[in-house]
Amino acid sequence: MTYNLKFASPDYKPSWEVRREMQVELIRKYNPDIIGTQEGLKEQIDWLADHLPEYVVIGEGRKGGDDDEHMAIFFKRDKFRLREMQSFQLSETPEIIGSGPEVNPRMVTWMRLAVINRPADGEKSQHPQDYRGHWENTKEFYVFNTHYFNGRIDTLARLNASKLILKRVTALNRFGSWTPERPVFLMGDFNCRPGSAPYKVLVGEKNSTNPDLFKNSFEDPGKIDWILYKGAVKVLKYEDVDFNVTGVYPSDHKPIYVEFEVKDK
Repeated sequence: MTYNLKFASPDYKPSWEVRREMQVELIRKYNPDIIGTQEGLKEQIDWLADHLPEYVVIGEGRKGGDDDEHMAIFFKRDKFRLREMQSFQLSETPEIIGSGPEVNPRMVTWMRLAVINRPADGEKSQHPQDYRGHWENTKEFYVFNTHYFNGRIDTLARLNASKLILKRVTALNRFGSWTPERPVFLMGDFNCRPGSAPYKVLVGEKNSTNPDLFKNSFEDPGKIDWILYKGAVKVLKYEDVDFNVTGVYPSDHKPIYVEFEVKDK
């Protein structure tokens, strides 16, 4: 699931104190394994983490530490182990967190997860007791979460954000056939639509066969929130979530929910 939470603005109605209960209800209803969130302030991320204890949450503020909006990622603690996590800035100096425009800088949070191998009742583990040399049984993948610049004047910044992300993702490609492929998921609020120049940098033209590019889980020409993927992945279900309580929505964005099958090869 990718979900722009809408930051806790005192001017936005309903208030965060009302919306937060609805967001927990929404997440519990759909029960996603992984949630990429955008715009959440520390207060919001901490509250959701406290009320969704089945998840681990990673990510920092886009000005560093707890400062400003977070690109936080939640993942189920009983399904995955965190192998690696990093952040980088959408700027000319990506390694310097907080760099870019003074107001509304943008960033990416990413992680590498390993699936926890838990044999079913009565079944033996696929790993022998001495499992050295049997790492081919490990299933891992990457998740990237971001929120692009908005506004008409930031079209160049969105284009360069896509170029930077694709460069970072391509650097993670496997070195040779002996290295297992790790699928990559890229989600977020991109503030532009399918068919735009930033989108084409990531996805290419229609029916592109370039393995370095992403595919969209579902190409809705009106959506600025996407979940893209690359690798041995099959889309099972896509939903533009229309969750509300008596006509009241918990955010100004609707979450995108996708079910994927990560194939063995």
